[in-house]
Amino acid sequence: MSTIAIVVIVVGAVILFALVARLLARPRMDAKRRDRARSIRSRADQRRIRAEKSREHATEHRARARREALEAEERGHRADEELEQVGREYREAQRLDPDRQ
Repeated sequence: MSTIAIVVIVVGAVILFALVARLLARPRMDAKRRDRARSIRSRADQRRIRAEKSREHATEHRARARREALEAEERGHRADEELEQVGREYREAQRLDPDRQ
């Protein structure tokens, strides 16, 4: 046999071995990719759940802040009205007081 024929047979055997090895390794590679995809999906789900809870908490916080702001504004209006009424009563008392100057 010639040297060229031996080299061709060896190269062919190496190529054939590489193809067979790749075909046999494919299920393991696919399983690893599936596992990685499952892991990434799981982490994404956990992050999504945390983000949704955080959004709900922020919405509740904003609603509470709005209610408190409205209550504070209402208290302020009532206090203003009370001050106006007290001022009217004070002026009336001054008008009716015989000792005023």
